[in-house]
Amino acid sequence: MDSELIFKALADPSRRQLLDLLYNRDGQSLSELEAELPMSRFGVMKHLRLLEEAGLITTEKIGREKHHYLNPIPIQFVYDRWVSKFARPFTSQLTELKYRLEHEMSETRSHRYQIYIQAAPEQIWQALTDGDISPNYYFGTRVESSFEPGAPYSCKFADGSVLIKGEIIASEPPHRLVQTFLPQWEEAARALPASRVTWLIEAAGPGSKVTLLHEELPNDPYVEGFADGWSRILSSLKTYMETGAVLKISD
Repeated sequence: MDSELIFKALADPSRRQLLDLLYNRDGQSLSELEAELPMSRFGVMKHLRLLEEAGLITTEKIGREKHHYLNPIPIQFVYDRWVSKFARPFTSQLTELKYRLEHEMSETRSHRYQIYIQAAPEQIWQALTDGDISPNYYFGTRVESSFEPGAPYSCKFADGSVLIKGEIIASEPPHRLVQTFLPQWEEAARALPASRVTWLIEAAGPGSKVTLLHEELPNDPYVEGFADGWSRILSSLKTYMETGAVLKISD
């Protein structure tokens, strides 16, 4: 993940305005975004391309139009790498943007994340389904399941307490895994209804593009922290797959 690209993308006021527009309403098309900026369609396309190159947005083709979505992972990456090292005034705007992106994601019915990892799809699939590997990136929990459709799964700490549980909906190794999501870490989490998590893994050059969709989330303030949690899991997964090291993330 290139921090220079991220800082460059955030430095331009028009690109920050595009992020604000997606903050207010995620999944907009080029035509919708173009209508809000005082520049040509080509100019908006150029800014969107730079945001996508920095990983700050992702896109999906729906019909004839391409829709644009916020991706909080690069913000998390820069926040974790730099905030604890430098003075708060230098990073105050970045910290505010990180909060706003995470807060926005909590108010939508679905969260979307995307990251590139220098590992084959088969290796990433193994990391998602192997209980000996998952503690290295999934908050120290061990995943347990047969990963057959209809099978239960859980993510457990070493003391046996459960972080997440649910059911496997679809399993298509090494490219697609769909599961229900029932948080268990405290009473307020257990009160939430089941949501759905989809992992999509595509070969991309020498590595893979990993897309995570968290859908059917309730419109509840409690889910505000989920965006931060997934960003940390995906950043930790990338670090472990590429270096073999466990990512140390400060709160």
